[in-house]
Amino acid sequence: MREVHAGVCGPHMGGHMLARKIMRTRYFWLTMETDCCQFVQRCPECQIHGDLIHVPPSELHALTSPWPFSVWGIDIIGKISPKSSSGHEFILVAIDYFTKWVEVASYARLTSAGVASFIRSHIICRYGVPHELISIEGYISEQRLTP
Repeated sequence: MREVHAGVCGPHMGGHMLARKIMRTRYFWLTMETDCCQFVQRCPECQIHGDLIHVPPSELHALTSPWPFSVWGIDIIGKISPKSSSGHEFILVAIDYFTKWVEVASYARLTSAGVASFIRSHIICRYGVPHELISIEGYISEQRLTP
């Protein structure tokens, strides 16, 4: 059991998968699944590096868009290190929720005026005024913008 779980090619799988792997090697005993689950629970590496669930599960809500280019999601990626050859270290990304079309621009310094200019030139002038703009970070994005 130890060799299959943590041996040379042992990926420290869970108890049920460990029992299936052992069965594939043509070993079986009546309490094998229970023994494997208990073995995995006592494995120190699995306890240290195992998946941690920090947030209780919650219901997912699908975001829908009634027609193309009516709902856009906007987010800022950065500060990116190393800077680009032109000194840019921020990326502004907008995604249309209906078509999944992406508009992107990079900036050396991102200001609120730069975001407004991006929305005007890359979204409004090309596709019309959107019905809704969604920012994943909400008002947190404003902390990264300088006036």
